[in-house]
Amino acid sequence: MKAKILVVDDSGLARRLIRKIVEELGHEVEDVSDGAQALERYLLNHHDAVILDLLMHGMYGVEVLQKLKQLNPDLPVIIASADIQQTTREEVKKLGASAMINKPVTKEQLGEVLEVVLKGGTVWS
Repeated sequence: MKAKILVVDDSGLARRLIRKIVEELGHEVEDVSDGAQALERYLLNHHDAVILDLLMHGMYGVEVLQKLKQLNPDLPVIIASADIQQTTREEVKKLGASAMINKPVTKEQLGEVLEVVLKGGTVWS
């Protein structure tokens, strides 16, 4: 299933890496560098899923997650972060994220997670 994926990360390198992986998996990708752009692009294009960094300039990823879930409670949001703290995992899970993967992401890992969340599932280990 080809999906429209929005990648939100303030690191240009991380965005390019994730974009490349998602495109190789056969999906359409749009990427933005901050939370305000993410909300604007989602409202315009209604992506099928969002891959979201937590630590960004301006609006933190947790705030972006909350706002995206207000716009569409069913939207699959995958948190991609180098933050591996259990408290962070619990917080984003409680706020409705579908999964959390550690950076740097791999094609295998992201492919498996995308497949599950695009079908309405979640991935929490």
